[in-house]
Amino acid sequence: MKKLIIVLAAVILGGTVWAKEITLLNASYDPTRELYQDFNKEFAKYWKEKTGDTVIVKQSHGGSGAQARAVINGLEADVVTLALAYDIDALVEKRHLIPRDWQQRLASNSSPYTSVIVFLVRKGNPKGIKDWADLIQPGVAVVTPNPKTSGGARWNYLAAYGYELKRTGGDEGKAREFVKALFKNVPVLDSGARGATTTFAQRGIGDVLVTWENEALLALRESGKGEFEIVRPSITIVAEPPVTVVDKVAGRHGNEAVAKAYLEYLYTPAGQEIAARNFYRPRLESVLEKHAAEFPAVKYFTIDEVFGGWQKAQKAHFADGGTFDEIYKRNP
Repeated sequence: MKKLIIVLAAVILGGTVWAKEITLLNASYDPTRELYQDFNKEFAKYWKEKTGDTVIVKQSHGGSGAQARAVINGLEADVVTLALAYDIDALVEKRHLIPRDWQQRLASNSSPYTSVIVFLVRKGNPKGIKDWADLIQPGVAVVTPNPKTSGGARWNYLAAYGYELKRTGGDEGKAREFVKALFKNVPVLDSGARGATTTFAQRGIGDVLVTWENEALLALRESGKGEFEIVRPSITIVAEPPVTVVDKVAGRHGNEAVAKAYLEYLYTPAGQEIAARNFYRPRLESVLEKHAAEFPAVKYFTIDEVFGGWQKAQKAHFADGGTFDEIYKRNP
């Protein structure tokens, strides 16, 4: 017994550090399921080699706004990887879970990958859909989720609205009428982006799905039968889904260092390759160039350029009584 005590003391005094098992929770939005299943395995391998510790990353998925509300209401997420900055801003405004300057802590406004809004049509493009104006034609059934509940849907809405603003030299009235006409052609409003993809691709509803490029490319891969085609419009919006450590939660868990490293790994060449193979556009030009065939150049605008950022866009278009409510209440 004395020998055992002496050996244990020697190990402790010698500074031996036992490997730990760490659990992280990533609260994300619906279309990132495949991305983070892939990424979590690679990060766990990297962290094990670097520190000897085992990291288990659990995932929570849902609509971007719903995920933000869940964290505000007590979901113990160490990191959030959501569809738009406005949803992460809510963690500041409602619970002070992160600092107000959270978007400056990582490169590219804390958005390690991007996507663009495109159209997914059925084989042969029977309705001849080429650009946004085709979506308001009679007899064209458009599938897009509800902007009141889906972050992805808000990007879709703003892409259409911005297109008409660009086309008409900034005419807000014409942009409202254009989006109103588009939503007249929407037969069902799913609550989230993945649900809308299911409605179009599996339930066979609609002639065109307005969606993120990554969802369209995933649908092409999963169908495997040439059932769908992607149409990239003449101009679109670039979607910039952001990420952040939830400081107060990660702090309580003692996970600050690994949570920070987890998000930083998204920016590495390895992390960017994972984003690309899950159909998100990587930020690193060297990685983007390797996947140029999958991600052709497109003409796009940013939310800051056309709408003055997410706070202004949310208030004007998606808050109660905003533009979307005005056009949709007359458009049941």
